Amino acid sequence: MLSRRGFVGCALCALGGFSATDAGAQTPGLKRTILSRVDGPAAGYETIEAKVEIAAGSVVARHTHFGVETGYVVDGELNLVVDGVGEKKLAAGEGYQIPPGVPHGGKNGDKAVTLLSVYVVEKGKPLATPA
Repeated sequence: MLSRRGFVGCALCALGGFSATDAGAQTPGLKRTILSRVDGPAAGYETIEAKVEIAAGSVVARHTHFGVETGYVVDGELNLVVDGVGEKKLAAGEGYQIPPGVPHGGKNGDKAVTLLSVYVVEKGKPLATPA
């Protein structure tokens, strides 16, 4: 039986576009455009490069990845919240890395944000899962 918390998590996952196979799934306020996707760097992994656009005033729900996320803020500012690290304000020209399985999320202010994100994740697993 699915608990209320489990149901809410699944509903948020569906609304958030955390597809098990589609790394380019869309979320209200967030547009992810896959720029490249290649196998490697090791067997069972793939590297996904994506342009991520976050609309002004949007919140990115807490989530995790089955691998490392490396990001670069191309334009705008983002408050990134990473479990065990806390909140950090990132501006254009700054980068970040998030280890595998570490919950994180974020929000921006009154200006849209553009990120370049590179994910090295386990092939066949969801790009992101709600945390």
